[in-house]
Amino acid sequence: MTGVLQKSPTRSGQTPARRGRRVPPLVPIILGALLVLALTYVLPPFRNYQLATVGAYFTVTAGLTVLTGLNGQLSLGHGALMATGAYTFALTQNRWLSMPLSVLAAILTTTLAGVVIGLAAARLRGPYLAGLTLAVAVVVPSVTSTFDETFNSDMGLSVALDPPPGVVPMEQWQAWLCWAGALVTAFLLATLVRGRFGRDLRAVRDDETAARLAGVHVARTQVIAFVVSAACAGLAGVLFAFLAQSVSPGAFPLTLSLFLVMAIVIGGLGRLVGALLGAVLLVALPALAQTASERSGSQHLEGNLALVIFGVVLVVVMLAAPGGLASIHTNFRRKR
Repeated sequence: MTGVLQKSPTRSGQTPARRGRRVPPLVPIILGALLVLALTYVLPPFRNYQLATVGAYFTVTAGLTVLTGLNGQLSLGHGALMATGAYTFALTQNRWLSMPLSVLAAILTTTLAGVVIGLAAARLRGPYLAGLTLAVAVVVPSVTSTFDETFNSDMGLSVALDPPPGVVPMEQWQAWLCWAGALVTAFLLATLVRGRFGRDLRAVRDDETAARLAGVHVARTQVIAFVVSAACAGLAGVLFAFLAQSVSPGAFPLTLSLFLVMAIVIGGLGRLVGALLGAVLLVALPALAQTASERSGSQHLEGNLALVIFGVVLVVVMLAAPGGLASIHTNFRRKR
């Protein structure tokens, strides 16, 4: 994984040639793929499932950090976009029994939803944009509960999947597919933002008026950013449906969207490595909350405790490293 979404600050005295060197996105992606592949052979089944879950979360946090960290658009509705992708995948997979076509249909559907929301979001700023995406996060699960003939209400839908090839364990197969999706997403995002589009994103985030005077089409840039992020969320929804082999409204609550935003802030906005750290926290902190609730003997503590832990970690990280966990290494290099 790589932090190419933002240029790292350099020390004074560094030569221009050295400042211009950047690691090609393909290098860390290949290294990450080899690392994941090696881990799947040594980890037990449950840890492989957790590793797969980190990959699914990384897919959505990578897209969200581009939208919020690089373009400055705050979305509280990415959990609903994940639900859109997951339900589309479940419906098409159960009908066609073709996973490539089902994944493509899910991504296209979520992309279209991103176009609609993005066009509205391009006209809104600040709390109005947050309110719009928050409404989406509330409405989408309600729709799945209302049309029970299609979506089976709160019971959700099971997903018909082919068994893993050969003698590959299911958890290992899940980790391979989830990280394949995550790494392809990371590569495409890293490649996309290294060029002119990435500069346009930062320009719009920093000063819309100056960006407009410089020839940047502000509204189009914002819409494209939302569409790209929505497509990532749709793919993440597919991966979660693949992991659970089912999809239901309860899997995509409003708190999921809040956790996603907190994760990218804690990890470090605008950096893929920050999105990865956030994805790890999204798996590790709820597991920690579950362990604590089991030891306390309270079954009602687990859901609230996860949110409390996230909040405490967010406050501590913002006080110690305002740029998120991904900025700690940069800050340390500055002080040397």
